[in-house]
Amino acid sequence: MQITLILRLIGIIVFGSAGVALAAQIVQIPAIPENIHIYITVFGGVLGGILGLIYTPRLTIKPFNRFRHAVQNLPADVIFSATVGLFVGLALGAISAYPLSLLPRPLGQFLPFIVAAAFGYVGLTLTTIRPDLLQGLRTRLFSKEPRVPVEGSEIEPNKPVVLLDTSVIIDGRITDICRTGFIQGELVVPLFVLNELQHVADSSDTLRRNRGRRGLEILRQLQDDSPVPVRLTDAEVPGVREVDDKLIALAKELGAAILTNDYNLNRVAELQAVKVLNVNELANAVKTVLLPGESFMLHVLQEGKEQNQGVGYLDDGTMVVVEEGSRYIGNTIAVTVSKVLQTAAGRMIFARPEVEAA
Repeated sequence: MQITLILRLIGIIVFGSAGVALAAQIVQIPAIPENIHIYITVFGGVLGGILGLIYTPRLTIKPFNRFRHAVQNLPADVIFSATVGLFVGLALGAISAYPLSLLPRPLGQFLPFIVAAAFGYVGLTLTTIRPDLLQGLRTRLFSKEPRVPVEGSEIEPNKPVVLLDTSVIIDGRITDICRTGFIQGELVVPLFVLNELQHVADSSDTLRRNRGRRGLEILRQLQDDSPVPVRLTDAEVPGVREVDDKLIALAKELGAAILTNDYNLNRVAELQAVKVLNVNELANAVKTVLLPGESFMLHVLQEGKEQNQGVGYLDDGTMVVVEEGSRYIGNTIAVTVSKVLQTAAGRMIFARPEVEAA
């Protein structure tokens, strides 16, 4: 708040002075009577001061905040590379500018500036698009020891890679899936996914905070106990801000699959021809298959939505609706499957008590 006030005061002075100076030029026009010169000058100063009061924060604080936000989202290697590229480009431009300045006017006046700006722009753009070009120079300047890459930042060629998203880490079932040995290759967690997980863990909302901390703990368990290699990668996707979009772009670049239970991410990735491994679809696929007429034992837990219905669950979580089963709530009984329904939410089984079926 104090900075805004100070900037407004500076804006009043600067814009007011500019208004007075402009008014002083206007009153030099012979057609303007001398007796109103003072009024024009005062009006110019007041108008300039009002404009400075209103627009100074928009011209200073807001652009600065946008610039700061953009810089915060950029990886350190990109900032370093862009800075070096800009200086190298300007240096080459300055070297080229001297012989151009010897050309006759007006070429000798304008071409050096244009060429220097063009070299600076090319250097900045090239090193921003390909920050790895200067990675070796950065290592030599700022590290006394050889740089050890973030674990997993170097993806081994011809090795199946599976990228994990935030939702599947928080879900937790990935640890059990890894123990079964169904996943081949290696699991890779991009740093931007880890940052999102940390952001969730730092949330002020208790539920989100607990989910985030659970995800971090699961990730630690994966690194310690999983038979499948789990690595972190600092690979970035320049120009992409959303985590899901980054994940899809990185999967396309690496030829990797995405392991998730996020329905929307699943569909968007499939539309972009990225292979998706959905934990929910896997869970539905391995649920117990029961056909009409088969019998099994079921513990009836609660009443169903309809009259006289009872509800129980199989070990894999499949809901079983028992017709005329409300009287058996709290008991384990033999039931016979009457029909099986496959819905968007999963498989639902309808059954009858064997006594009733008989």
